[in-house]
Amino acid sequence: MKSVTLGICVLCLLALQACDGTPTAENITGLQADDPELQDFIQGVRNNLVFVHGGEFLMGDYGIEYGPEKLRYDSDSDSQPLHKVELSSYSIGKFKTTNAEYQFYLRRNGRQLRKHEYDRDGRWAATDTARHTPAHVDWYDAEKYCGWLAAISDLPFALPTEAQWEYAARSRGQFLMVATDDGSYKAEPLGKRTRDYNPRGINISTSGDREAFGKQMGWKTRYFSPLPVDMFLPNPLGLYSMSDNGYEWVKDWYDPAYYQDSPVKDPQGPVNPVHQDKFGRYTKVLRGQAHADPYWGGGVNIYRSSEDSYSRFGKKGWVTVDNNTVRCVVNSSETLSDPSPGM
Repeated sequence: MKSVTLGICVLCLLALQACDGTPTAENITGLQADDPELQDFIQGVRNNLVFVHGGEFLMGDYGIEYGPEKLRYDSDSDSQPLHKVELSSYSIGKFKTTNAEYQFYLRRNGRQLRKHEYDRDGRWAATDTARHTPAHVDWYDAEKYCGWLAAISDLPFALPTEAQWEYAARSRGQFLMVATDDGSYKAEPLGKRTRDYNPRGINISTSGDREAFGKQMGWKTRYFSPLPVDMFLPNPLGLYSMSDNGYEWVKDWYDPAYYQDSPVKDPQGPVNPVHQDKFGRYTKVLRGQAHADPYWGGGVNIYRSSEDSYSRFGKKGWVTVDNNTVRCVVNSSETLSDPSPGM
């Protein structure tokens, strides 16, 4: 598989909507008044926005300086150094985009779901049928979806920047290790495990939760099953499952050294692609965790991941979108929903 060249990336970014026929703001104007279905969809998306007051915070691995254990949370160096960031106010989706929402977008635009190219027995395709579990997409599809929301709503929807994502996951930059209701991991004791039962999570998912839900849905995905987007309580800001149930794409190109000279005010990530995977494919940043587990600590808010923007895997470039999700922001300082208490 050929690597993604910079020229192709730039052309796609400049003409993203036109390339696949997705409506732009120009050709969708006037449709809303005569389209109750679309109006209801837009209102539903707006109702699920959480306003985030801007401010300053320290981004990156704060464990040594501010964690109670005074230890690093991340063994990788790409979450260092700890650095000051100042963000403007914005709004962000309360939930990951669901299958129901994403498939509404596909239907309205005459598009089809991406095929899981290595999914020979259909186990991953089956998970696309659950309306309230996360939609799984590559970076370009995630950006197109947020761009479509902007076109139909006349609001500046976009993918979050990496800084916006971390600020929101940490409930406006608080020193919270994980995006649960109280910043900690809680689950049933491992001692409850039996041959027929795996312990369940209390404020974040376990393999037991995923296995049980997959079995309930008749899936073969077992411990890797996606879960409903609202299965556990939100973080203090009011956002659900930012530390589990699928990685989340952000706007930024991945650069392992970006924190060393990141701008303070509203950082946007590198202007051009920087980092290639071992197959020569440029990578975008993913945040959160695919399958968090309170027993081993996956899902820490400061972890950075990266992947080919087309979600290609291995030398053959098979598409593997089953762990990658999208949550959009609105880059406006206007309050579009009621701010969360105390936030």
